[in-house]
Amino acid sequence: MSIETPRSREIKRLTSPITFEDFKAYDSEGNLLKCSETLSDVRFIVEPRVAHLSDDEILQYAPDCKTASEIRLKRGFGNIQDILLIHESLPWVAALYYVVLICISVPIAFSKFAIGMYISLVLFILPLIYLYFVFNIKRYVRKTVKPKVEKTSQNKQAIVDNEVETQKHEDTGVESLKIYEKQINDLNVLFDVKEEVVRDLIEKRFEPPQLTYDKFMSSIDSCRKLFDSQSESALNIIHLAADDTPRVQDEIETKINAMKTIINQIEELTNELVINISSSDESPNEVNNLLEDMENLISSVKEY
Repeated sequence: MSIETPRSREIKRLTSPITFEDFKAYDSEGNLLKCSETLSDVRFIVEPRVAHLSDDEILQYAPDCKTASEIRLKRGFGNIQDILLIHESLPWVAALYYVVLICISVPIAFSKFAIGMYISLVLFILPLIYLYFVFNIKRYVRKTVKPKVEKTSQNKQAIVDNEVETQKHEDTGVESLKIYEKQINDLNVLFDVKEEVVRDLIEKRFEPPQLTYDKFMSSIDSCRKLFDSQSESALNIIHLAADDTPRVQDEIETKINAMKTIINQIEELTNELVINISSSDESPNEVNNLLEDMENLISSVKEY
């Protein structure tokens, strides 16, 4: 069994289902979650602890959080929805501000008080300038300045060496397969987290010893074996392949897709168990359907 690190514990917290109790939402560690309300959405968001995860991992495991919105905006592919999520109270504050301002400005307009009308006009315009500043996506993009490098003979030699090394990798084609290795490692971490969560839920829903508990755990064990088999096979291809050919890429991608299929099924099982635990109506048909889904998954993955 792998040792739980702060990183894996944080990934588990971000990917675990939210629990509700007394009309309040909590993450898997029992931390109270705040409700995030935008113009088009109301939801509870599990915010990551940035110290434990990289920006890419936050985008992968918590794409709907405010931190992920900030990262997307800094990288230049954010949108208005990301800005609204970060400044979720701004539309409501602006609406209240203009309602109050209109209520004050109407009597001033009828009284034809010139100075008051000018002040009202300024008060109308200033927030619009601020809103333009806030919703200007370009201002969020992180600007990086490349440092000037002195072109010494040593630097030139290093550049030549790098070009030779790059050319060597391009010639062999093996280095280009390394991009798949990171995907596989990330999927392994994600599966470890999902597996631990679903095992805890199975134990909570079907306290052992029960036949149903044994069936579910047996299915999870089979999923683990299939997942490890697909992961190991894909990594072996990456490390042992002599050339980067379409056939090699297709084989790796097939195994990665199989790994993703297993993770998706585990996630669906997790969600169904959460609903089943929360419901007072314990239907045996629902349990049988869950088991059938797992068995179908195991059979389909074996066909890859």
